[in-house]
Amino acid sequence: MELVVQFQVLNQSCQCLAWKPRPIVAWGAESQHVVAGYSDGTIRVFSISRTEMELKMHPHAVALTAIAYSTDGEMILSGGKDGLVAVSSPRTGMTIRVLADHKGSPITVLQCTRKQYRDFEVEGGELWLATSSDRRVSVWASDWLKDTCELLDWLSFPAPAGPEGLGSLPPSLAAFCPWEPGTLVYVGFGVQKEVLFYSLRKKQVVEKISLPYFATSLSLSPAARFMAVGFGERLLRLLSCPSRDAQDYAGHDDAVHLCRFAPSGRRLLTASHSAVLVWELTGG
Repeated sequence: MELVVQFQVLNQSCQCLAWKPRPIVAWGAESQHVVAGYSDGTIRVFSISRTEMELKMHPHAVALTAIAYSTDGEMILSGGKDGLVAVSSPRTGMTIRVLADHKGSPITVLQCTRKQYRDFEVEGGELWLATSSDRRVSVWASDWLKDTCELLDWLSFPAPAGPEGLGSLPPSLAAFCPWEPGTLVYVGFGVQKEVLFYSLRKKQVVEKISLPYFATSLSLSPAARFMAVGFGERLLRLLSCPSRDAQDYAGHDDAVHLCRFAPSGRRLLTASHSAVLVWELTGG
């Protein structure tokens, strides 16, 4: 539990970051890398092993709000406060595509996952989603080597008029479900406080789980059927699926704005205003 590496960028705030995925073939694997998005619209790629910045790109004119690597680590997807999504190559430093489908609403989530090549009757080995703060989610199939990117589905979740006295609406968050291929999970401000499971094959919501409050953070375990949901009421809920068994945990000093399972699924990291907590999961 000690600081190993630190990178500093003067006069800019880091808004989002992502680890480069490990290559499938470990032999001769490259050094570990992190990509970070900043308030001036720039992206920086850092090498952890060499403790240096390797690349700086400027694909956005406004602050970044979300960033992700493609599943093979060959592309960087970034989303801005203006709703634009850019696809850039860390090898060349060039931005190869800009998508304006969410224009006008900040991007809150970008996530990529692998798929079978002919899944959903579209080519490409990758699915990815973009979520914006206006409760819209777009799902894409892509093959970056062939420069193809096809819209697979477009979701808009209804909501009532924003309640008075609420400074900001709860975020719109979505994630691919690790244990239900072809399904994505969504939370956000809406008619009900709930988690929605949407099937990309059936094109409909197939399951709903009620929540005590609107969620402020979400993470799904890659190793077991667990879901972590954070709330503005300083509460963390661990949900077991499909049994829906729920366990609530206090301990945060403010809204739980970040939940993240470790790749092993055995640990969960959560963060609030001035506290970062690490939880250990026991049992199945």
